[in-house]
Amino acid sequence: MTRATLDTLRYNLRENRLNLVAFLLFALILLCAIFGPWLAPYDPLQSNADVALQPPSAQHWFGTDQLGRDLFSRVLTATRLDLTLAFSAVILSCTIGSIIGAIVGYRGGIVDGVTSRLVDVLMAFPLFVLAMAMVAALGNSIINVIYATAVINLPFYIRLTRTEVRVRRDLAYVEAAKVAGASDFRILTKFLLPNVASPIVIQASVNLGWAVLNAAGLSFLGLGVKPPTPEWGIMVAEGAKFITSGEWWIAFFPSLALMLTVFTFNLLGDALRDILDPRMRT
Repeated sequence: MTRATLDTLRYNLRENRLNLVAFLLFALILLCAIFGPWLAPYDPLQSNADVALQPPSAQHWFGTDQLGRDLFSRVLTATRLDLTLAFSAVILSCTIGSIIGAIVGYRGGIVDGVTSRLVDVLMAFPLFVLAMAMVAALGNSIINVIYATAVINLPFYIRLTRTEVRVRRDLAYVEAAKVAGASDFRILTKFLLPNVASPIVIQASVNLGWAVLNAAGLSFLGLGVKPPTPEWGIMVAEGAKFITSGEWWIAFFPSLALMLTVFTFNLLGDALRDILDPRMRT
């Protein structure tokens, strides 16, 4: 990170408190994901029928579920799994989508036309329904949830990178590199992709929230992670059965964690835009 970027970061955090909140929340979520299993006061898988369906208390901050498992421990432990699913899917889709988008945007011609039409066809499907179909066909395992989430995010990176590369491929510094004898591979990796990295990073931060929602939604429908694994979508699905009988806390706290995480990634996307986009700097 350059000194200019650090100065911009400090300026934005000082002038825009929401950006500071975004980074603090993101740091908190990361800490929960890394240290959650050790910070949990109870075993998230241990059942205890004697304390089943207890409301929040000093002993169980988020209450207990229908099997007597401590909800605070389960919500805290689930952070690692949900973030692992989201980060893995976004890294996979970002890497593959950016490479494809950069190549077709730089080459143009029939390759660009065919790829663009394929992306349009993919985006014509309801993306969550497409993810459901993929997981149902491949099997409801963690790796298949990652693959399905990565596939439905691919079009965003292909279209974004293609557009950014097309804008820059005829600029003076690219023409100079061609005249100097640089290969297409070097032009893409040394000149074009580094210059389009900022919008890709911003898109990835927003996609992280979508990926968390997608993974939780698949688990909610029984197509993602299998019980009794602590996962926010599963916990919301289990708690939904008890809302009408008054045990609101079973679904409320996993939903709150899910909402806070998605909200944080959306704020983080705005903060990164302020820091990385030169047009937002003053």
